[in-house]
Amino acid sequence: MASSGQKVVLITGCSSGIGLRIAVLLAKDEKKRYHVIATMRNLKKKDKLVEAAGDVYGKSLMLLPLDVCSDESVKHCINSVKDRHIDILINNAGVGLLGPVESISMEEMKRVFETNFFGVFAMEGFCESMAVQLLKFNIHLSMIEPGPVHTEFETKMMDDVAKMENLTNSLYTPIIAMKYADETGGLSVNTFYNLLFNFGPIMHITMSILKTNTSCSVLREKERKRRRRAREKEEGERD
Repeated sequence: MASSGQKVVLITGCSSGIGLRIAVLLAKDEKKRYHVIATMRNLKKKDKLVEAAGDVYGKSLMLLPLDVCSDESVKHCINSVKDRHIDILINNAGVGLLGPVESISMEEMKRVFETNFFGVFAMEGFCESMAVQLLKFNIHLSMIEPGPVHTEFETKMMDDVAKMENLTNSLYTPIIAMKYADETGGLSVNTFYNLLFNFGPIMHITMSILKTNTSCSVLREKERKRRRRAREKEEGERD
């Protein structure tokens, strides 16, 4: 609970990276000016925050679950704050998604766009339109766009890129390699011309095999994601 005179700060996306660092920095303020409410979608990822917070955890820093994509979760979080009073709100949460386009479902893509595109678009528009009006109520609104930052979130995405490359690179390497074998492009043109018009049946068989192999890789990736979502849902229900 915030002490008298402390500013109540609610921060989203505190499981790692920028959100975690801001939460710890404010909670450890030497003048004890802030009471930080750090939030994250999955509280099972709290260990790094708790470790970084050290002695201030449970004192000037408390933790609440919050999924910015869920209206119900947002309401529950705000209702958990004493008198629903927040002095400083830091919207930091975001999501990431990587993989071959053919392996990504429409639901996953919509989730990313809702959070990272439409969410950010709406936030920027809100900031620009409300900044002046809110000054009348002594509310200061700022928007900071730091660009790429080397955080755990960024590192994980780069690791995922490497994993995804292994799904299809071996299948397309022979085709891609041809452009380096002949910079004029003649080799590729002649090769595909012969495959199409002189060796049509072989071309069809080869493409069918390639399609089958790619589909198997994609299906394996989709099944892996399905199992992961089911496991996360089951863990969430147990919590």
